[in-house]
Amino acid sequence: MTENPPAVPQGTPRKAAVAAWIGSALEYYDFFIYGSAAALIFSKVFFDDSDPATATLQSLASFGVAYAARPVGAVILGHVGDRFGRKKIMVFTLILMGVSTFLIGCLPTRDQIGGLAPVLLVLLRIMQGLSAAGEQASANSMTLEHAPADRRGYFTSFTLNGTQFGQILATLVFIPVAALPEEQLLSWGWRIPFLLSVVVAVVGWIIRRRLEETPAFEREVAQGTVPKMPLAVLFRDHWSSVLRVMCAALIATVSTIFTVWALNYATSDEIGLDRATMLWVSIAANTVALVAIPLWAMLSDRIGRKPVFLIGAVGSPIMIFAYLAAINSRSYPLVFATGILTLGVVYSASNGIWPSLYGEMFSTRVRLSGMAIGTQIGFAIAGFAVASAAGIVSPEGWLGLRGWIGVGVFTAILCAISAIAVATARETHRVPTEELGLTGREPVTGARA
Repeated sequence: MTENPPAVPQGTPRKAAVAAWIGSALEYYDFFIYGSAAALIFSKVFFDDSDPATATLQSLASFGVAYAARPVGAVILGHVGDRFGRKKIMVFTLILMGVSTFLIGCLPTRDQIGGLAPVLLVLLRIMQGLSAAGEQASANSMTLEHAPADRRGYFTSFTLNGTQFGQILATLVFIPVAALPEEQLLSWGWRIPFLLSVVVAVVGWIIRRRLEETPAFEREVAQGTVPKMPLAVLFRDHWSSVLRVMCAALIATVSTIFTVWALNYATSDEIGLDRATMLWVSIAANTVALVAIPLWAMLSDRIGRKPVFLIGAVGSPIMIFAYLAAINSRSYPLVFATGILTLGVVYSASNGIWPSLYGEMFSTRVRLSGMAIGTQIGFAIAGFAVASAAGIVSPEGWLGLRGWIGVGVFTAILCAISAIAVATARETHRVPTEELGLTGREPVTGARA
């Protein structure tokens, strides 16, 4: 046993939060531009548009492919992050995302190389998914482990705040692109947002490479308690927390339905709302979220994680019904009002505090892998909810439900699972950081798993 382990550096919460915010914003700019392109463009560029409905379904399914890849990436990157440190994963994921997104902008279309085009598109989307799998978990672990114990909610919320800004940035870039004449949009215009990702990757790399490793992980290294096989420890001692996080993460369905499926539905021939205007709805909602997320997070530092998360988990499906009804009414004022309330205010209650809520369920030894695997399985289901929603509005319907009402019910069911998972969890906002996630089977200081 090591009685006096080497000193480790003190936390730098503001520096960690800024690095997480900027890195997440830049990385999720890349990730979200694919969603806009899948909803508006890719069905005509990469898939056979002789059957528009099928091409749209395939395009939206390609969006979900990244979510299927995320659990695989979570296992690999989670192990590396808990074994060798959070910083390495934060730098690697940013580079991987930037390269894969840039290459999407270089792809030949279906008219140029036939069926190979969608295959290459899906492969690069899988690379995006692998990157995203480690991004949020590493950034969340970084900020949580640098933060003072009584402000973990606030500082970890910067990761999701950055994600929202990345979505705003992606949408802003797509507005002038979407306004191009159809011929120019489909030939070269859609490529611009993807090619800009090379700048994203360089800026993000410069920022993150200067960040220090977390004091909590350095302490594990100094005490010799870093597990050789973090995944073995995770599934032996923390399997129930992984399952809980997986179910809680289904709340992300609200975001994917709002940003991808609802955008496609609103701009379809059936509804006919203006593409640029609907993109502005997303910008307005996410701008409000930039303010709402840290406010909800600060509230969770005072009253607890569970009540704040449940506000979002219960309120979001109600607001999704209101938002889809507003789209169906074709009233732009109603669409803006309900869109801002749905994504900007109510959903932000859950979205802003899950980094602290989920991270506090695990000890330092398995925090990154536990968060990554649990969230990414849940997010994978949420990602494919877009394709499921497209199937629900088909003539065959789903469980007797058709149209936007069926999509609302489907979203509500997944939100209910999320709410139950969190309602039955332990409240952790007052637990000291070094005691988080302890199961009674943690090694004695100096021992090695």
